[in-house]
Amino acid sequence: MTWKTIRLELARTADHPDGSSAHSYVFRVPLDDAGFIEPEALKKADKRPIVRRFWPGEADQSGVVIATDKGWAFSYKVGEDDDEVIFRLKEHPLKVGEYLTITEADGSELPFRVISCHE
Repeated sequence: MTWKTIRLELARTADHPDGSSAHSYVFRVPLDDAGFIEPEALKKADKRPIVRRFWPGEADQSGVVIATDKGWAFSYKVGEDDDEVIFRLKEHPLKVGEYLTITEADGSELPFRVISCHE
C-alpha cells in the first residue's frame, strides 16, 4: 500500500469536445498494487484523505474522500448535500488513462480521466 496523489481532468463532453484541464480534481489516497483504494489504510490514517476541486469561475474547494453506502465520494462539508459520488470506483483502478464518472452535487454526471498518479 502506498499513498498516491491522483489528478483527474474532465474528459470529452458535449460542452468540452476536447476535455478540459481547467475542470479537475486532485486527491490523495492509499492504493494497493492494482490501483484500488485501501479502505483499511484509510481507517487507520492519522489524517483524512484530501481532495481539491478546481472549476473555472468558482472558488477552489477542499474536502475529503469518504466511503458511503454508494461507494467512494468527495465531500466538502458535513452532510450529504455536497457529496460527489465516484461511480463504481471500487471496480475501477486509479491508473493513468482510466476513466471515471463523477456525479456532481447537482446530480449531473461527468466523465473524468486519470491524468497522473504518483507518490
